[in-house]
Amino acid sequence: MWMHLSKYICNFIRTLTILVVLLYNNYILEWELDPHRIHSEGLPPLDRERRFCSHLGKNPSPEEALEERYLLESIAWPEPQPWSTSSPLNQTSDPAHSLFTILPAGGRREWHVGDQLEALVIMNDFQGFPKSHGGDFLLARLHSPELKAGVAGHVLDHGNGTYSVIFPLLWEGSVWVDVTLVHPSEAVPVLLRIREEHPDRVLYKSLFRSGLLSETTMCNLCLPTNQQPLCNYTDPHTGEPWYCYKPKQLLSCDTRINHARAGYQKDLITEKEALLFQSGVNLKTRIHAKASDSVTVLPKKKDKQEVESNSEKAAPIRTTASGYYFQGSWRGLGGVVMHQFNDPTAITQCLKGKMVYMYGDSTVRQYYEFLTRFLPELREFNLHSPVSTGPFMAVDIPHNILLKYQSHGPPISWTPINVSHLRYVANELDGLAGGSDTIVVISIWAHFSTFPVQVYIRRLRHIRRAVVRLLDRAPKTVVVVRSANLRAQSLQESLNFSDWFSVQLDGVLKAMFKGLNILLVDAWEMTLAHHHPHDIHPSPPIIKNMINTILSHVCPVKN
Repeated sequence: MWMHLSKYICNFIRTLTILVVLLYNNYILEWELDPHRIHSEGLPPLDRERRFCSHLGKNPSPEEALEERYLLESIAWPEPQPWSTSSPLNQTSDPAHSLFTILPAGGRREWHVGDQLEALVIMNDFQGFPKSHGGDFLLARLHSPELKAGVAGHVLDHGNGTYSVIFPLLWEGSVWVDVTLVHPSEAVPVLLRIREEHPDRVLYKSLFRSGLLSETTMCNLCLPTNQQPLCNYTDPHTGEPWYCYKPKQLLSCDTRINHARAGYQKDLITEKEALLFQSGVNLKTRIHAKASDSVTVLPKKKDKQEVESNSEKAAPIRTTASGYYFQGSWRGLGGVVMHQFNDPTAITQCLKGKMVYMYGDSTVRQYYEFLTRFLPELREFNLHSPVSTGPFMAVDIPHNILLKYQSHGPPISWTPINVSHLRYVANELDGLAGGSDTIVVISIWAHFSTFPVQVYIRRLRHIRRAVVRLLDRAPKTVVVVRSANLRAQSLQESLNFSDWFSVQLDGVLKAMFKGLNILLVDAWEMTLAHHHPHDIHPSPPIIKNMINTILSHVCPVKN
């Protein structure tokens, strides 16, 4: 009975949250930036009083506004109970006092391959009292270390301090449940506030130079206009905005040389709020089981096999997982059969006669680096590019293979990059002829977590339109989109690049590219299901599995 009641409560809270989010997004956000908080290598501080940019690109069309609202609703977080710095910290979520219980399957403690495993998580505060509301950010994984197997779990928030975690059972043997609290519910409003009030907490700069004159000024998506005139670098094709302060010396906007990260804003939260982000206490910390954290999975039931094989209407096992690991290899659920490209010759034969274009951040640059190291006949051209920014190019002339990597345009937080190398992915896609000999791989997410989600939606919309145009003129082009992945978390890492920011970008990306003829590499689940520590740059075994996923799509196994 209480499960049905909690379902209605959860639906009511979600509806209320959506209304609040819509009203909040229509409110003009005020930035309250303390100039003493900025550490930016001597660059001038920004104004304390200013408003969120109203000139962030063109106004969306009615269709775009409707899509944006749908996307924001789809990632709306359950609204937590009010918590302020005057509230006791011991009333916030504590993983050490919380627990989970594996629930019996249909009243029986017996599980078979093809079933689902369900665990109930009960969140308590530091005093051991049950939480009465939801909003905690939880991750879950089911794994078998001896089999090198793992799969991501699906978390359902009941809105009352309890959560259900659902796992598909995909292999036999002993399996263990891991549940992790990434952020307590009280930390989420802090993250939401700094994302909306301080979208410029990653600072950017550009060098202007002409002859003996040079000057460095601040740059960003949005800058206050009452300090000095602005240089407008809005992209003429996509309308993506970017601005820098015009140099005070006799230097024009055309003398801009490079783009670079200038530092980070500091002291964005109070000392008490910082207690919500303690590593090993309430930041990415495991929750233990009340009793056993493992079960034994038996072989699939024979009668179930017969039903599924003889009836066309038999429904598949319901799971939100996109795949799982077994013996260290990723196996996608549905779609192309996975093939292990363990030999350089096999990869070379798959890519023979093909051009591979990789666009985005450093998480797709890992693919380029993997292939250039693994394939001995690939030769890199020395383009005199910085090692972290590119662009890069490699060729295998005997097998007619071309690999190219190009970073995406601003915002991008790297060491200085020449402005001539700042390219927008949508524009690059429009410059491709495409065809069966063309593979396009896109990964763009890691540098957008500090900005309002609307900024990311706009960027993906331009890329999606370019992908549609590419597939319209060259339907046989292989397009691969890589999703966000989990990363290590500390206090400062969380304030700028929390997994909570990333999971929202991940949800937006998957929704926006759903239904297109593309391959989605689900990096979120591939990093969550794996036993290696979370990292912005996933470990080589995970990258290898991503490469195998792409190549299995490019060169499917013939039955």
